[in-house]
Amino acid sequence: MRKLLLGIIAAAVCGLVWAQPYPSKPIRIVVAFPPGGPTDIVSRLLGPKITDALGQPVVIENRAGAGGNVPTLQVAKAAADGYTLLAHSSAYAVNPALMPNAGYDGEKDFIPVSIVVSQPNLILVHSDFPAKTLAELFQLARTHKLAFASPGSGTTPHLTAENLFRVRAGLDITHVPFKCGGPATAALLGGQPPIASLAGSSPMAHIKSGRLRVLAVSSSRRLPSLPDVPTLGELGYPGMEDYTWVGLFAPAGTPMEIAQKLNEVILRAVNSPDVREKLESFAFEITATPLRDTSDYVRAELVKWAKVVRDTGAKVD
Repeated sequence: MRKLLLGIIAAAVCGLVWAQPYPSKPIRIVVAFPPGGPTDIVSRLLGPKITDALGQPVVIENRAGAGGNVPTLQVAKAAADGYTLLAHSSAYAVNPALMPNAGYDGEKDFIPVSIVVSQPNLILVHSDFPAKTLAELFQLARTHKLAFASPGSGTTPHLTAENLFRVRAGLDITHVPFKCGGPATAALLGGQPPIASLAGSSPMAHIKSGRLRVLAVSSSRRLPSLPDVPTLGELGYPGMEDYTWVGLFAPAGTPMEIAQKLNEVILRAVNSPDVREKLESFAFEITATPLRDTSDYVRAELVKWAKVVRDTGAKVD
């Protein structure tokens, strides 16, 4: 009888625990890259808005390793309860094709909560570099040994550059990968190397100051923030509309009502005037959509970037 009574009490306590509304404790967002890059910037802008909307603190943790794979695997194994989320870039869609041991399935191991923002990739150089146009850069590359920085192997800036330099232009420009956009920008500012392919957020302040010069953008049309910079399509390289995006993911098995709630919170957050203004100042385009559209987009990106990896023969450096 005593055991039966204890069982009833335990069941009642468990029922009360499960009945607690989400969230009832802090939410942890694991950023798959070091501070300073697009994923980190967006996560830190969203954190306070999520806190305000849900009434619980949001803790941002920067982790890195294997192009974002190490933190991705850690979050994939976390409890599927909405309290541990992954903030990743478009490298999330690249790594399964680029790395045979990525260790995760982009479709099966996570629920895409939101693709929050995107931005085109920029081909840029240090202001002291002699090339003023993409054509001049290519001419130099035919007679000089050159190198370019990227935020890391498998990032979309890396693949945009490989596709442009190696496949489209037939040039051998050495890839120098960094851990994310921040360190790559710092290296470019030091001229080591003097060329880079980066998403716009990390180098934008230095572009505006004149320390860095943009030669081309990988968008379908010119950017309002860089109206004088031509697109790759304008320069004779059609079909290179490539974007770096930042997304938020939950481990597979997370209740859909939790994913839905987070999706709705993010949609409201990015469309609030203060966050929108900050995102636009970093050249981000807001791309957050409802949950089902988000899943469809990620699925298409996995297919697209797998093809680019095959076409370029990109390898992990």
